[in-house]
Amino acid sequence: MSMLDIITKKKLGQELTQAEIVEFTRGAADGSIPDYQLSALLMAIRLNGMTPRETTELTLAMRDSGDVCDLSAIPGIKVDKHSTGGVGDTTTLILAPLVAACGVPVAKMSGRGLGHTGGTLDKLESIRGLSVSLTEDAFVRQVNEIGLAVIGQTATLAPADKTLYALRDVTATVDSLPLIASSIMSKKLASGADAIVLDVKTGSGALMATVEDAIALARTMAEVGQLSGKPVRAIVTGMNQPLGTHVGNALEVKEAIEVLSGKVKGDLLDVALLLGSHMLVLGGKAADVDAARAMLEAALSSGEGLNRLKAMITAQGGDAACASNVSLLPQPALIREVKVGHRGYITAMDTEALGYVAQAMGAGRIRKTDAIDYSVGYILPVRIGDQVTEDTPLCTLYARSEADADRAEAGIRAAITIGDAKVARPPLCYAIVTADGVTRFD
Repeated sequence: MSMLDIITKKKLGQELTQAEIVEFTRGAADGSIPDYQLSALLMAIRLNGMTPRETTELTLAMRDSGDVCDLSAIPGIKVDKHSTGGVGDTTTLILAPLVAACGVPVAKMSGRGLGHTGGTLDKLESIRGLSVSLTEDAFVRQVNEIGLAVIGQTATLAPADKTLYALRDVTATVDSLPLIASSIMSKKLASGADAIVLDVKTGSGALMATVEDAIALARTMAEVGQLSGKPVRAIVTGMNQPLGTHVGNALEVKEAIEVLSGKVKGDLLDVALLLGSHMLVLGGKAADVDAARAMLEAALSSGEGLNRLKAMITAQGGDAACASNVSLLPQPALIREVKVGHRGYITAMDTEALGYVAQAMGAGRIRKTDAIDYSVGYILPVRIGDQVTEDTPLCTLYARSEADADRAEAGIRAAITIGDAKVARPPLCYAIVTADGVTRFD
């Protein structure tokens, strides 16, 4: 089977066979197909698309290009959750303990931050001593003992995706629905979950800027899940402003702890409860999302969610005292409070730019090999629709130096629009998507 023939076939808009998809996926995983041929095929896919069958076959081939985690030793329905990425999105650290407290095992493999979005693993590693590297046996044992574990993806998980993902980034083929869907779903399927809840972001800080594009991606992934034999629910949520008020690794852990302690409410908690409710329904613990939300709220008010987070931190070698005393989390060299400076209304935010502000402060990576500073970031209490005055707090900067704080302040001011007329707050949830259809709320 010639790679040139496969490229030509897709260039002409023809449907690839399962054998052809397996062939180029295998070559991507083992390095036997050169990058220039893989790049040509990726561009042909970007221009001509893939059928649902092709997208599913690509997903399964990438899943099977490496190890597939076996979670059969964990009783019950294992439900995974994945977000397409955002700013201030700390839902995993809130919903995973709450869902586990309600009896659905959470065996989750997460990723690191790159670009303007944060990564769950980086947030967890801001906790002193905590390890996100467990053997598969230790991973399964921890979930059986305390109901949850959050670790990093192994190097042998979907290796074909690692190759294709890196090439997509440098060949302007990132924005291909079949390639996005197969990349996400191959890793989720390889992680061994029985069911999957997807948080598909839309807005100024999201991969999919428009609601229509986000719904299209959600439908594609739901169809792949159905054809792969896994129930999938995709929730389209807003990213026109940071989800939480804290941006930065230790700061986001602090906010998650405060939410689980019952001290903080708001958008972050609401989205965590929304996603968690669908996890409980798919996990067979609740008949509908209203009953599921009541269960999660009970676990929150009783403190059992926070107890599960403490148990996970301890089990993975971390200092769980930080969940009772957040000052034990990494602290910055400099803290600066910034006022708005004039009257008006918050009318818009460039959330992607706000993410890059945190990255430039040292909270994120420009390259995967970059070291990050867990202590830096900012708290942004203002929301779209808020009325502000000269003395309204705009943000609190947690920085390494005065110069870093100056740049961050300028970046945050440039990313936030203040106008004379009040605007409505953007929705949190735009749609729920399954293989059976779309329910819209906008």
